[in-house]
Amino acid sequence: MKLAILFGGASYEHEISIVSAITVMQKLPRFELLFVFCDQDHRLYLVERSNMKAKYFSAGDYKKAPQLAFKPGGFVQKRRLGSTEYDLPVLNLVHGADGEDGTMAGLLQFYGIDFIGPRVDASVLSFDKRMTKWFARGRGVAVLDFEELTPARRDVKLALPCIVKPARLGSSIGVSVVRDADALDYALDVAFEFDESVIVEPFVEGVKEYNLAGYQGENGMVYSIVEEPQKADFLDFDKKYLDFSRTAEVRSAEIDAALEEKLRATFARIYEGLFEGALIRCDFFVIDGDVYLNEINPIPGSMANYLFDDFEGAVADLIGHLPARRRIAVEYRYIHTIHAAKGK
Repeated sequence: MKLAILFGGASYEHEISIVSAITVMQKLPRFELLFVFCDQDHRLYLVERSNMKAKYFSAGDYKKAPQLAFKPGGFVQKRRLGSTEYDLPVLNLVHGADGEDGTMAGLLQFYGIDFIGPRVDASVLSFDKRMTKWFARGRGVAVLDFEELTPARRDVKLALPCIVKPARLGSSIGVSVVRDADALDYALDVAFEFDESVIVEPFVEGVKEYNLAGYQGENGMVYSIVEEPQKADFLDFDKKYLDFSRTAEVRSAEIDAALEEKLRATFARIYEGLFEGALIRCDFFVIDGDVYLNEINPIPGSMANYLFDDFEGAVADLIGHLPARRRIAVEYRYIHTIHAAKGK
C-alpha cells in the first residue's frame, strides 16, 4: 500500500514533526512510503527513505533533495525534460501551526488530495484551546473552567494553583503550573511569548488523567487502549519530545469496564460528525467519577502508534475509508441568463 508522509512545517513544533515522521516510518514496514518534507519557507522536498534521520534535516542537507509542488490529486516533481507525478493518499503529520490549524488541510482539500488527518473545521476547533472548550460544551462534554487573557487584560481571577497555557500551541510549550502569586506574572510573560491569547485553568492536584485514541474505520469507531500517563505535575516539552518518539506499546490502564465505556462514549461524542478521516487522541481528566475533556490532539505525536496493537492495520483501515470528496460541477448557466436579461 502506498502512502505519502507530509511533515515539517513552519511552527514551534517543526522538530517534533520530524521525530514523528521517523517514528511512523519505522511502524509501517509493509507500506511503500513517499516522504514529503515542508521546510520553514514552505518549500516541499522529496526525501529518500535512507535520509530519514534527524541530522539530515538539522544540517540542511534536505536542500539538495528534489523539490515538489502540489497538483490536483497529489504532488509533481518538475524536471527540465518532463515531470514525475505522485498521486497517492497523504498522512498529514505536520504538528502545530500549518498542520493542525487547518492550513495544510485546506491545501490538501483544495487540490483534491485524499489524506489522513483532520479537515479544516476539525482543525480549527481542536487547535485553539478556547474553541475546543466551546465545542466540547456544545456537545455536552464537560471541561474545566477557564479564563481567557490577552496582553492588555492579564487579571487572573481563578484561585491558585492554576495552569497557564498559550491558546494555540501544543507539546506543552509555554505551559506553566503556578502555585503562588509571585510566579504568576512570569508564567504569563512566558505564555505571551508564544501566543497573544492565553488561557488559565485551575490546577487539580492528583487528578487522574487518561489518554484514548481512535478513528472511524470499516466497522465504525475503532479505539486504542486507554493509557494512564505516568507523570509529575504535567509533561513538559522535554518529556513530550521524547514521548513523540515512542514506538513500544504501553500497558492498558487499570480501570473498570464502566469507566472505559464512559471514556469511549465521550470520545465518540467529540469525534463523530467532525473528525472523520483522522486518527486523533483525546486526553481526559476523571474527577469524582466524572469525565472532563482536557485536550484534543488532532495529529497526535507519532500518530499514537504505541496505543494500538496493530497500528499498520489501523492506517490501512483509515486509508480505505476516508471521507468521499464532494465535487461541484460548474456549468455557467446563470451567467448566460443574467447577460440575456440585460440584452447582452
